[in-house]
Amino acid sequence: MIREITADTVINYLKEMQQLSPGEEASAEALAWGVSNIVIRIDRQAGDDFVIKQSRKQLRTQTEWFSQLERIWRELEVMQELQNLLPAGVVPRVLFEDRDNYLFAMEAIDKDHKVWKAELLDGIFDLSVASRLGNYLGAIHRLSFESQQFQERWSDWTIFDQLRIDPFYRFIVKTHPEIKDWVDDLIAEMEGNQICLVLADFSPKNILISGDQIYLVDFETAHYGDPAFDLGFFLSHLMLKAIYFRERGAHCIRLVECFWEQYLAEIQSLSDSGDKGTDKMGQQELERRTIRHLAACMLARVDGKSTVDYLCEPGLQDQVRSFALSLILDPPSTIHQSTLRLSEMQNS
Repeated sequence: MIREITADTVINYLKEMQQLSPGEEASAEALAWGVSNIVIRIDRQAGDDFVIKQSRKQLRTQTEWFSQLERIWRELEVMQELQNLLPAGVVPRVLFEDRDNYLFAMEAIDKDHKVWKAELLDGIFDLSVASRLGNYLGAIHRLSFESQQFQERWSDWTIFDQLRIDPFYRFIVKTHPEIKDWVDDLIAEMEGNQICLVLADFSPKNILISGDQIYLVDFETAHYGDPAFDLGFFLSHLMLKAIYFRERGAHCIRLVECFWEQYLAEIQSLSDSGDKGTDKMGQQELERRTIRHLAACMLARVDGKSTVDYLCEPGLQDQVRSFALSLILDPPSTIHQSTLRLSEMQNS
């Protein structure tokens, strides 16, 4: 049985583990990172601050939701590998781990950082952030494309299924049984396009900003899979906020366009190479799959197990359902056509 760490007990734990000296002064603060782990910031009077992250079997959601504790080791491995794929500092470095208690420590980010989700909901729409995120995600997909090493290490989808496929995709069939065949086909299509490292939680809540620096956190759902999931998942958050902001939604749509433009530029070498398998990264085919995941992810955020916390009005939820189902029943060919459709729906 693991020793569950809290903000009240973590300092004693760290001293017992000799990660803090016996007489050292330090304070602990629980952070609100997601629903699946305990995350605690350790502020030290002498020495560098750091963050403790511990896995929990039951997620903090209204509907019962469980996942394996071992997912934290996938996250640790991916964080270490991302040091080689992204500019220095974008992903915090792992400092130490405790295998018995399913936790690790990472570098702390500036305490005054902003969470991009909060910035967006406050109406701060920085196009440069969206563009840089397009570069970062594109680099991850491009540099891990058809990597035998990554495939061997991260081909197991157990955690991805527990935290994404089942609670997002299969769960929406309970509310929308008419799309069961479509959802089954989407899952099968993902299984047939396992071509690069996929984070599966590339989301505004996991994007932290301090000055000009962007940080990425939370990688427990990462796996070797279909990049279209990452794209649909991320874009769904921006499109949902476009619906949330109503007449100001055009700002969020511009974020979509900036991100997509930079992402395509980053992976262009794959799209243009003509090598075997790169047709799956060609723009037309990638957009087709991305739009399918965009639709499913948007629907999941109002009718899945993990609904967004800012679309409380039934009218806005119905707009999400209407738009997402339109992408399923009458799919557009491009991301641009998708954003145009949303704009037209909002202006009608």
